[in-house]
Amino acid sequence: MAIIVTNETRLVVQGLTGSEGSFHGVRNRDYGTNVVAGVTPGKGGQDVQGIPVFDTVAEAVTEAGANTAMVFVPARFAADAIYEDIDAGIETIICIAEGLPAHEMLRVFNYLQPRGITLLGPNCPGALSPGKANVGIIPAEVFREGRIGLVSRSGTLTYQIGYELAQLGLGNSTIVGIGGDPVVGSSFIDVLGRFEADDQTEVIVMVGEIGGDEEEKAARYIDAEMSKPVVAYIAGFTAPPGKTMGHAGAIISGSSGTAQAKKEALEAVGVKVGTTPTEVAVLAAETAGARA
Repeated sequence: MAIIVTNETRLVVQGLTGSEGSFHGVRNRDYGTNVVAGVTPGKGGQDVQGIPVFDTVAEAVTEAGANTAMVFVPARFAADAIYEDIDAGIETIICIAEGLPAHEMLRVFNYLQPRGITLLGPNCPGALSPGKANVGIIPAEVFREGRIGLVSRSGTLTYQIGYELAQLGLGNSTIVGIGGDPVVGSSFIDVLGRFEADDQTEVIVMVGEIGGDEEEKAARYIDAEMSKPVVAYIAGFTAPPGKTMGHAGAIISGSSGTAQAKKEALEAVGVKVGTTPTEVAVLAAETAGARA
């Protein structure tokens, strides 16, 4: 069945007429995603390789039936783009844009939360359900369709683990990048819950990193709510305290948010934690084999 992006996805790309938006929008379309529209204010009536462009998201919803939006606009416009999606009735928003101020994202989060809308990102690679739909910048060619769900704060680690799984003859139900910023639209818990309810997913791989306490919260959720096995990887064991490592959210202060603390919290509830992406893939393969 997969989650978040499926055969039912009808995608509008905000910023389709820009170089990055057009490259990835067309690439998503060529993969098989139903890309129904683009939006760039003032460029309505144009098209990008046959994809019609509208001035507003509301027009894309009314005239093209869009239900999912990919935000590929500069950071200073991204929050407004998300508000526009929400008000237009978009059900799923995937914000690739990075550099959004945390205080802006807090307002966005509080605005969308009561409305039951799914938001991935900002600063995320998107979501891919192999064989069904790809929304974002995930290199779909390294993934295979299968029964392992993958949720991650890191894009590149996601790609590597997906590749390692494919080399072992395994595939994924859906790959979800939630983003590495301090404030994002979806948490590990949000995605784990959807994988728990997904008939296609049998095993889940969770890729965390230093900073914050989302992995510790996920550990408590896994212990209380999950029946499916979870395997994990935590990036940043060698990161020094007080230093940002790539993602804005990957910063540790004293003993809070360390990789060791996250590993211990997960292992305490029975989650196997690999020390390398290769080991994580092997653990996932062994877990999947045990359930076969």
